[in-house]
Amino acid sequence: MKTIKSLFLVVATSILVSCGTATQVPITGRKQRLVVSDEQVMSLSNQQYQDYMKTAKLSTNAANTAMVKRVGQRLANAVVTYLKNNGMANEVANYKWEFNLVQNNQVNAWCMPGGKIVVYEGILPVTKDEASLAIVLGHEIAHAVAKHSAERISNAYKQQSAMQVLGGVATVAGMGPNWRQAVTSVIGVGEKAWTSGFSRGQESEADHIGLIFAAMAGYNPEVALSFWQRMAAVGNSSNSIFSDHPSDEKRIKQIQGWIPEAKKYYKH
Repeated sequence: MKTIKSLFLVVATSILVSCGTATQVPITGRKQRLVVSDEQVMSLSNQQYQDYMKTAKLSTNAANTAMVKRVGQRLANAVVTYLKNNGMANEVANYKWEFNLVQNNQVNAWCMPGGKIVVYEGILPVTKDEASLAIVLGHEIAHAVAKHSAERISNAYKQQSAMQVLGGVATVAGMGPNWRQAVTSVIGVGEKAWTSGFSRGQESEADHIGLIFAAMAGYNPEVALSFWQRMAAVGNSSNSIFSDHPSDEKRIKQIQGWIPEAKKYYKH
């Protein structure tokens, strides 16, 4: 019986996978199959972003606020140019860029699907300069461009629906209401749900893509090494953006390997 159930699960999952949309992650070329649309993801994430901003306290430091907006816009321009030049001009409409610096001591920053970027003041003593801030924002923007949130939702939906197929209670021809349940059960609700919990593989991919985006925006990718060394000194506390990311040693080694590729895009 266990073997039969496993076979049904494989078949059901295969059906669900075949119903999705095949895409490739920019830069890395990794293949994805997503069963949620950009419109569905943007609808939920934008609402939760608006809810967050209603209670957030914006920074009163004009110079730092201007820096965040300046670095963010340079990265956004680089991303838009890359998408347009690489056959993905249709993706540009998904991004309504916003850049905010908020009063929060956590070592954190995030970018929701659609280009809604928030930087916490607590990370600026670690970034120290614009180039290192670009490394952080490049990483966060990479999560959005690589559609990591949509990938998490899709994986959750496929697993949930496959189990329902086993019970004979689901149809696999369309999304129906189940995709929202997948969001709630796996990603959850609220701003933190969209900006944490990525897999180690997705975090490494965001490091890779983000490094190249920073280089495209005119920031020296080599600063990533000293930045991550400072982050290692801060430690992966629960208040850090990087508490669930790859280990410091592995991350730095990977970045060293990607720098030659990134420098091909660096013009100064």
